[in-house]
Amino acid sequence: MNVALSDIKTKEFIPGFHGKMIHSETMTLAFWEVEKGAMVPEHSHINEQIMHVLEGEFEFKVGGVSNIYRSGELAIIPPNIPHSGKALTACKLMDVFSPVREAYK
Repeated sequence: MNVALSDIKTKEFIPGFHGKMIHSETMTLAFWEVEKGAMVPEHSHINEQIMHVLEGEFEFKVGGVSNIYRSGELAIIPPNIPHSGKALTACKLMDVFSPVREAYK
């Protein structure tokens, strides 16, 4: 299967988080363009998640521990662990979820 990111429609999932989603049988890949100051409230889910900062600076709190992630850095979020975040600058992020993130379909 060949997918062009440019062919995927962008959707604003929460204020300031504009995403393009690709789903396979066992995982979801999310490409985000995030506005400066946009926040994702604390939440958890059954999915294991890897967040990769492609551009910008993103403050991410995982399991009560807060860190600032910059371009090229990754965070690994185990299933069911509370996490939240804030874009300190405009950001481009990539998330991988396993299993498929059904809420993003």
